[in-house]
Amino acid sequence: MNDQTDRDRALAGLGFGLAAYTIWGLLPAFLKLLVAVPPVEILAHRIVWSVLLLGAVVTMVRGWPRAMAVLRAPRLLGLLVLTALLIGGNWLLYIWAVNSAHVIETSLGYFINPLLNVALGVLVLGERLGRAQLASVALAGAGVLYLGLAQGGVPWISLGLAISFSLYGLVRKMAPVDPLTGLFAETLLLAPAALVLLLTLGAQGRGSFGADGATDLLLLASAALTAGPLLMFAAAGKRLRYATIGLLQYIAPTMQFLLAVLLFREPLSPAHLVAFPLIWTGLAIFALDALAKSRAPAIVRS
Repeated sequence: MNDQTDRDRALAGLGFGLAAYTIWGLLPAFLKLLVAVPPVEILAHRIVWSVLLLGAVVTMVRGWPRAMAVLRAPRLLGLLVLTALLIGGNWLLYIWAVNSAHVIETSLGYFINPLLNVALGVLVLGERLGRAQLASVALAGAGVLYLGLAQGGVPWISLGLAISFSLYGLVRKMAPVDPLTGLFAETLLLAPAALVLLLTLGAQGRGSFGADGATDLLLLASAALTAGPLLMFAAAGKRLRYATIGLLQYIAPTMQFLLAVLLFREPLSPAHLVAFPLIWTGLAIFALDALAKSRAPAIVRS
């Protein structure tokens, strides 16, 4: 590739990455519009409509042979059943937390997530930590520990989101499947239970869909806000260096934190005012270390 092509790929990748993380950062504001709908019902709609949307995308890119091959491979299918349960649980906890006024805790979870990925790399994959990585994980761990002690309990929302998403990423790393096919398979595996729930609620007259046009449109839009950012993230991952992706991932929790404090007026406790700076310092060390190890200014993958 020539320099101009490399720059074009880098700019395109940066655009995809910024768009994906910005959408994720604004997602709490969208979910607040659905506060009258039970979280499990929002999740069910998110799954069912995502299957239809992703199925259309798979058809457009002629990806059905890959999808069918995945569904016929027992070991791979088993891994995707596990990732489907992990991402489904993550989505449900996130929806509940946002609409129960715990957006600060959700942002904390996704601040912790990258450092938890490093810890899992050590514990599960046998990777070694450098001094900067060790310091970053230690500072984040101290922040979480202090928060738990100060509040008199484990910050289970933050840890639940961080652990489920980190485990999801770890297992997906073990599954040799492209992002589109993997996400389609995961939502397809979750779809039967989601569809049964929606049909049951509809038969009992307790379903939210069909009662209000605005709510119907929001539930339909949840599919695009589920699949769209993930596909844009996958496109960015093909064009950007891993270090750049690592820096971009702090956009979403930062936006969520600002929404929680400035828009939703969630209170910041004294414990948060101690824990967050510890975690942010750890993240700053982690990010600076990643930049130092990334010599080339271009953020391109060939």
